[in-house]
Amino acid sequence: MEELVAAAVAAAHKAHCPHSDHPVGAALESTDGSVAVGCNVESDSYPLTVCAERNAVANAVVAGLSDFTRIVVVSPSGGAPCGGCRQVLFEHGGSDLQVICATSEGEVKLVTTIGELLPHAFRWQRE
Repeated sequence: MEELVAAAVAAAHKAHCPHSDHPVGAALESTDGSVAVGCNVESDSYPLTVCAERNAVANAVVAGLSDFTRIVVVSPSGGAPCGGCRQVLFEHGGSDLQVICATSEGEVKLVTTIGELLPHAFRWQRE
């Protein structure tokens, strides 16, 4: 887990967060051990901001990765992903995806699953 935390910390150092000054990094691991990272990228039009977790998922998809086992999310406070990121992580990792939240210094604050963070996830189905 230390390498995954280090990857998320490194990603957080690349965050573009001129408005919040709240750098977030994420490292998403697939079953084959491959890792995709992401950082938050803020926009002057704040709703266009993209969170680190969603950037990690996007980078993983571009790299052809799937079957995710865990994600480390690093932020100054070690807080959990927002609701939107929880939904996207559920869609790409399922309810058993492990979520590890750590501070910017790498201190783990929470180890849980998406299923615990989002117990009634939305799943769109055609009728």
